[in-house]
Amino acid sequence: MTDAVTTIRPEASGDRAAVHALNADAFETRAEADLVDRLREQAEGYVGLIAEASGEIVGHIAFSPVTLAPAHPHLDVRGLAPMAVAPGRQRQGVGSALVRAGLAACQASGADAVVVLGHPAYYPRLGFASGALACAYDVPPEAFMALALTPGALEGVAATAHYHPAFDEL
Repeated sequence: MTDAVTTIRPEASGDRAAVHALNADAFETRAEADLVDRLREQAEGYVGLIAEASGEIVGHIAFSPVTLAPAHPHLDVRGLAPMAVAPGRQRQGVGSALVRAGLAACQASGADAVVVLGHPAYYPRLGFASGALACAYDVPPEAFMALALTPGALEGVAATAHYHPAFDEL
């Protein structure tokens, strides 16, 4: 039996090696782990959160700035990616708790909206919906979703979302 997540907290510099190992373990390659390292170094406004259980890091989520084309300088949009949960802790609510805490952290830091390229059966239950923005990547439209953190922030916005350039190395 596993322990419940006891803490969701901001990522600290001492967590870097454990976060890298978690992402490498949760995904098929080290690409996402390396991406988190690049985002930390390059993305002003990077937000990283940790889920801990019994002092062990069991989850991590990252948010980084997204640009819109055409530009909408009044909008602060963040991209949720990547999110990693330890394989033995998946389907136990860790990811949902990280998303909720991350959305609150983004809103507290001034973000108006968050986008995610993810599973269309998972993210809508957390408030995300497709169709608000287009994605710069060639992906199924239902897999690219947005959530306005500021009411009405995305109304009337016709734009394509571009993730931080660190994603270009994936």
